[in-house]
Amino acid sequence: MEIQVRRAVKEDCKRMMELIQELAVYEKEPDAVTVTFDHFVESGFGANPVWFAFVAEYEGNVEGFTLCYIRYSTWKGQRLYLEDFLVSEKMRGKGIGKLLFDNLIEICKEKKYSGMVWQVLDWNEPAINFYKKYPEVVIDRGWLNCYINF
Repeated sequence: MEIQVRRAVKEDCKRMMELIQELAVYEKEPDAVTVTFDHFVESGFGANPVWFAFVAEYEGNVEGFTLCYIRYSTWKGQRLYLEDFLVSEKMRGKGIGKLLFDNLIEICKEKKYSGMVWQVLDWNEPAINFYKKYPEVVIDRGWLNCYINF
């Protein structure tokens, strides 16, 4: 099975939005995705992009992606923030997630970021078990998520 990981292009956005909706369903929040397609595309490929992504292609189809941005920690400096990480349900367990995650680790090292951060739901045991395969991953249970919706 030949899987290609590459930087996402604007033409990938339609499929990425489909996968984002799949993720929302998996996370038991099927109606939570409110971003419009045009806003999503503009935010990644417009005049002032705020995110970038990598996709995993198998037989010409995007079957997974990672969407990231750079955040700044006053304690640690520049860190990669992994906003979304998804492999389509039908392709899980075939090594796509490892390829995508390893790609991000390499990007962090190349760019000399001080690390990578992300969130995982406490009930998502398959994801938690995936991350535990990496000895350098720390799952911090000491922080609570806070947000304001406008």
